Amino acid sequence: MIHENTPLTARIKPWVLVFDGPLLVGLALLVGISLVTMYSAAIDYDGRMLAHARNLSLAFVVMWAAACLPLSWIMRAAVPLYVAAVALLIAVALFGDVAKGARRWLDLGVTRIQPSELMKIAMPLMLAWWFQKREGARRWYDFAIAAVLLLAPVLLIARQPDLGTSLLVAAAGAYVIFFAGLPWRVIGGGLVAGIAALPLLWMVMHDYQRQRVMMLLDPTSDPLGKGFHIIQSTIAVGSGGTWGKGWMDGTQAHLEFVPERTTDFILAVYAEEFGLVGNLVLMLVYLIVIGRGLVIAANGATLFARLLAGALTLIFFTYAFVNIGMVIGVLPVVGVPLPMMSYGGTAMVTLGLGLGMLMSISRQRRLVQS
Repeated sequence: MIHENTPLTARIKPWVLVFDGPLLVGLALLVGISLVTMYSAAIDYDGRMLAHARNLSLAFVVMWAAACLPLSWIMRAAVPLYVAAVALLIAVALFGDVAKGARRWLDLGVTRIQPSELMKIAMPLMLAWWFQKREGARRWYDFAIAAVLLLAPVLLIARQPDLGTSLLVAAAGAYVIFFAGLPWRVIGGGLVAGIAALPLLWMVMHDYQRQRVMMLLDPTSDPLGKGFHIIQSTIAVGSGGTWGKGWMDGTQAHLEFVPERTTDFILAVYAEEFGLVGNLVLMLVYLIVIGRGLVIAANGATLFARLLAGALTLIFFTYAFVNIGMVIGVLPVVGVPLPMMSYGGTAMVTLGLGLGMLMSISRQRRLVQS
């Protein structure tokens, strides 16, 4: 037998080295905080803590599998994954399940999936592939075609309606187009056009979306209705003070004043129990993950690697930024989870897949250097 005299550590080492060390340390800290917070937040939900641990485990398995993949394989998967995601979005529009007034889920018989989550990864992957194929000879129409590739799924997701996910997918694609070298004058023109189009956007928004914006401006106008989420989450965050009320001693959360406390508003539970100091620790951990992701992007071996790593890192940042903003009441409530903290299987696995690709890019760079 070939492996009879090979030490166990030597046999395990190649499978462990697929991980990026600094990124893995940041994620491990984040998972520790996530489990502690979820245990408190889900104390009244039978089985949710175990389901959250299962989702985290599944996300890490997916992350490890993606980290093992050669970057060339990931690049070859870009077009099929994008086409499959668009096809699933069309299937959702035609045959999707309707829940709470939105058509977002597709019933596959054995399980239900939310294809828009897949597009958060498929979009940057597709656009990074697109610009890699045109490296050194990009023309203005390459950016125009990239914009079409971006807008088609974004409009399908916005039609469901799912404003939060459509904005995240739009941001994911916009990051790639920006890193690919979109001229600043076009960016400035786009910003001006976007601001000018706000009245039109307001007219096509659904009533509940307008109410969310209005509640951001004045949540006290409907304190027991649309403004309840924002008012209660800001009370929970503020009541934590400097050191917090202590683990599992958060009154706002455990007296059920904080809505959706295991999903989109889990930060309110954490902030109430661990206070300002705990929040600073959490922000530091997020900065470790995001900072390491940007370093990986800057050192990418190819244009595809740099574009994909930069976009994946900024998607992670956007998740955290938007969720924290809506919990503390400075952004509208758009249903964006806090990365690796909020309960939710599809979003967790999608994040794991993105982080695994980031580690694959890091590993590829190490192989090139060696």
